[in-house]
Amino acid sequence: MQTAVTKRGQTVVPAAIRKRYHIDSGVHLVWLDDGETIRVVPVSDDPLKALRGRGRGKKLTERLLAERQYDRDRETQP
Repeated sequence: MQTAVTKRGQTVVPAAIRKRYHIDSGVHLVWLDDGETIRVVPVSDDPLKALRGRGRGKKLTERLLAERQYDRDRETQP
């Protein structure tokens, strides 16, 4: 899908995408620029509720503890 940007910097979210991601009037969008690509992400009314379960199966606790141990080891080195 392709849209144009107006002189005022506005663009249209295609109807198929609005329906698929439930983007209705009043929904806020976040523009994420990583230097190579731009992503547009709808923001939920309750961001914490929207994130619930996203990290399941990624062993986040183990990764956090490993990072903390790494930081402690680095701080104690002369």
